[in-house]
Amino acid sequence: MVNPLRFSARRLSTAVAVLGLGSVLAVPSAALGAPLDAADPGSAASAAGAQQSSPQLLAKAQPDECFAGIGLPYPAGPPCADGKAKVNQAYLWGMTRAGKMLWFGTGANVNCLTSGRALRNTTPTVNDDWVCEYGESQVAKRNPQLPPILGDHRQPRLYTYDTRANKLVEKTDLVKAASTEDANRLQTTAGIRAAGNFNGVALLGGPALGTSVNLFAFDTDTGAFLGSRNFPMYGNIRHFTVAGDALYAGVGVGANGGERGNVLRWTGSKSDPFAFTVVANLPAQAADLTVHQGRLFVTTWPGSDAELAGPTAGAAAPPPSIAAVWMSPPLASGAPGLNPEDADGWQQVWNVSEYEPDPVVARAYALGGLASYGGFLYWGTMHVPMKATTVHMATYPPADEAAAQATIQNTQRSISIYRGRNFGSHFEKVDLLYGATELPAYDPAANNGAGAWALQSTHQTPKFGPPGFGNPYNNYTWKMVVAGGKLYVGTMDWSYLAKELGKETAAELGLSPALADDLARAPMDAAGMRASALPEAVYGGDLYAFSSPTKAATTVDNTGLGNYLNYGIRNMVADGPTLYLGMANPMNLRADPTDDVPEGGWELLRLRGY
Repeated sequence: MVNPLRFSARRLSTAVAVLGLGSVLAVPSAALGAPLDAADPGSAASAAGAQQSSPQLLAKAQPDECFAGIGLPYPAGPPCADGKAKVNQAYLWGMTRAGKMLWFGTGANVNCLTSGRALRNTTPTVNDDWVCEYGESQVAKRNPQLPPILGDHRQPRLYTYDTRANKLVEKTDLVKAASTEDANRLQTTAGIRAAGNFNGVALLGGPALGTSVNLFAFDTDTGAFLGSRNFPMYGNIRHFTVAGDALYAGVGVGANGGERGNVLRWTGSKSDPFAFTVVANLPAQAADLTVHQGRLFVTTWPGSDAELAGPTAGAAAPPPSIAAVWMSPPLASGAPGLNPEDADGWQQVWNVSEYEPDPVVARAYALGGLASYGGFLYWGTMHVPMKATTVHMATYPPADEAAAQATIQNTQRSISIYRGRNFGSHFEKVDLLYGATELPAYDPAANNGAGAWALQSTHQTPKFGPPGFGNPYNNYTWKMVVAGGKLYVGTMDWSYLAKELGKETAAELGLSPALADDLARAPMDAAGMRASALPEAVYGGDLYAFSSPTKAATTVDNTGLGNYLNYGIRNMVADGPTLYLGMANPMNLRADPTDDVPEGGWELLRLRGY
């Protein structure tokens, strides 16, 4: 979820070399590897009424720093004789399976980085659950070239997990010891956002702190580190997939990938692991990708912030970079797989303006997980909390508090889920599975130019239920995967963040404390719910399963799979009917195993035979 700012890669490299960023960010490498049958009170899901098997906690981030207060030096530890323990590693962000081995990497304090980048929150904040120091962190103070939103950056970590021996091995030090250049690349990677493997090579990487991407390669047969490479032409990378006899990756061009997108085909080997060729030119950055009926399909994220809130944001025609689903030429046409000659032959088969009636809100949508199941392609939307509100207020500044309240109320969106088939033919059909028949849209010309909101049709009727699978705080369709004949959908649920994030965003927008409360409860209000109607058990990311294309999804778990601080299921990989789940949990101050609150930091879970 992290979105790095524009920042010179050359200046950032200088900061590492001259200011000693490497030593400043160095922290102990620690993670818990749990035996298969270890009893852990946080590993059993407890959603009331949900049908489920109990997930097993395999590994979890451990405290890696001590915190004494915003802007204060970090005491020695952990263990922490002074201050309190802090766990920075928040997301199990990129994960891939090679035989019995899982390869994965992490991202630290991602909630802080995203809140700063997407919502412009840069005022330091601390509560019982998390701290974001922004420009007051020791990292920022010792490295003044870093913008405030990157003050909470910490080096990501790399791991393998042997699913048969139930053994966790950290690979971070292998990279750091290889060379100064490799160590600096890892130190300046915002997080290991993407992972894939093919022909004995695992590739793990993510956006650098500047405007580029760093990749790290490993030999999946021996576990050896093969090297790293910086790709200055790209600004983001999110996912890999194998289609036919090739590995593909989706990337974004420019700062944060906001200029346009490409799909890359890996043409490398163990001796040359960083060889790629461009096989798709897209107007927006590629997000997730999958193979469906002999073609590659890709979901995209929208363009830059400048485009989102630009002077033409209210125009009727959607911009080329609006979030969409794109279809490749057939993999079997011409040379096997996708090749450079296919790069301009992709077709957009759906975009969010076909559902969302408000053109400004539509520009804040992104698309996430997608999967091929039962002859259909399934996909879902993504909504950075409060992003649509901030974009709308920048485009149409509210005249007073009542207008601001109306904007808050009417720009909330929960995830919508779709499926389609027969793309590119006369029989093409897209179904809305979970969503709304009407959504509010803003008309700036109404009321003699004062503007007004009114419900407009989405021109669709959901087959199975309301947006968010009925949970208005489900904001990300983070991942879809097929396992054991079922389609699983993992979400992010931001309800646990809502109160504090509402305060921070209201302050940054110059809104009143009353409107901060409106921001926090806006998803419920938009869904026509009272605050008391939302049970506490809703905290935590949700997992749903479709057992058939003809049936509605069932709830596997809606409490973060046993830890309600796990606000999302960032990653899922399948091994037959077994799922391995990588959780997102940025509650960096929840590191006391003796209290009655679960712990923060990423988790690796196994779920068998649901």
